[in-house]
Amino acid sequence: MEPLEIFTVETTVPSEAAAYESILKDIISELAFSRTIGRIKVRIRPEDSLFMMVILLRRGLPPIKAGEISDTEFDREHAKVVITVRDEKTIPQFLDRLWEQFGRQNVIQPERNIIEVASDLEIVDKFIAELIVDDPEKTIRERLADMAIRATPEGFRIRYHSLDSGKFVFVASEDTMQQDWIDEANVMMKELEGDDS
Repeated sequence: MEPLEIFTVETTVPSEAAAYESILKDIISELAFSRTIGRIKVRIRPEDSLFMMVILLRRGLPPIKAGEISDTEFDREHAKVVITVRDEKTIPQFLDRLWEQFGRQNVIQPERNIIEVASDLEIVDKFIAELIVDDPEKTIRERLADMAIRATPEGFRIRYHSLDSGKFVFVASEDTMQQDWIDEANVMMKELEGDDS
């Protein structure tokens, strides 16, 4: 696991800090977030039924375009675009995007790394090259929420979270969400951004 720049767990029950830190490290490892998360700070106040987590992500990951992981060729004779995918692990997402764009009936996969799109328009191969196959930011957003929920104490079902410009803020409680808690979590984020220790 790549080391985090900052990893802090604060709790009003100091004996629980190490356990929470261990749980979080396991979750980060399991979800393969070690390269994605740069800094993390957690604050737990059991007496207030409050769990807060702020995460500063490492530099953002740009969307992956089809042209970066494949080669396209227009087959005029058979009115189709032939795509040779070089990064096989992206094939499921690639197919999903092509199905959304052209319909399942127009997309065939005759071989593991070959996809064909029925079209008599030569410009389609240029369009495909610009097609976003995978958006890591979107995937990360979903997985961060999953991570935070896994780390949250049992019964903390009232939740707030946001992800903006690589800054993830999460607050959970058993009680009604309070704006003061969200404000406090945002202050934690500012502290985390400014903390270069």
